[in-house]
Amino acid sequence: MTAPSVGVRVVSVDDVPELTALVAQNLEFLAPWDPLRARDYATEAAQHRLVVESLERHVADLIVPLVITEDGRIVGRITVNNIVRGPFQSAHLGYWVSEDHNGRGVATAAVAVTVDLAFHTYGLHRLQAATLVHNLGSQRVLQRNGFTLIGPAPRYLQIAGRWQDHLLFQHVAPS
Repeated sequence: MTAPSVGVRVVSVDDVPELTALVAQNLEFLAPWDPLRARDYATEAAQHRLVVESLERHVADLIVPLVITEDGRIVGRITVNNIVRGPFQSAHLGYWVSEDHNGRGVATAAVAVTVDLAFHTYGLHRLQAATLVHNLGSQRVLQRNGFTLIGPAPRYLQIAGRWQDHLLFQHVAPS
């Protein structure tokens, strides 16, 4: 039996039906880790709008919106967000993997590919990522990929309807 092949690629409008089904299937699973979502978030109309907006921001060099694939099927999302050019050359990394692919190394592999893309294809110098303090799995994913702890960020993001503390991590491109 061959190992599953994990990859990432830029999201496409053609992905909307598959992505919508995956989002709907994982709403409850992701709720503790996500901001509150609009009622229509798991609809094709909302996902279409979000994909189109993300592709427009990609063309403007503000984000790199990716899907995570395993053996060709979409199993999550990973995005290089808030790209700042000039002397900073930095961005934020965010990702999620569906519940049925969680804990199997998929996120670790997807982050590795995305870090390589961010540094070598998109020319970034630094990536930052934030995890909820109690999200040990995501912290391990980042650490396995060369991210180092910056420190705590009290009340950093509004997740699951309340301001929550996070740990900030960074990865700097090799010299």
